[in-house]
Amino acid sequence: MSKGQGFGFGLGKMKELADAFKKAQQVQENAKKLQEELEQMEILGESGGGLVKVVLSGNQEPRRVEISPDAASEGAEVLSDLVTAAMKDAYNKSTATMRERMEELTSGLELPGM
Repeated sequence: MSKGQGFGFGLGKMKELADAFKKAQQVQENAKKLQEELEQMEILGESGGGLVKVVLSGNQEPRRVEISPDAASEGAEVLSDLVTAAMKDAYNKSTATMRERMEELTSGLELPGM
């Protein structure tokens, strides 16, 4: 290996490695905080212009379903479609939120050798 590459015993590389471990530890601590945040978060999915609403936590745990009387009068098949569409909407919003938050959490993390 040429000088300055790899994880030799040079002090510069040891400092890089120590910095990487510090960053990784910080990411781990922030990930725990993010998990707690996601558990408290409520993400709303809707369909039929708000006739059916589904609420999930930020980590996709179902919280509640709200069905308007107007939706209920549409019949079982239409109501089923509305609930499914609202669930998909909430799921898509939840996964997008999780992805965005994880990208924020790990941005700027550069581990040597990766």
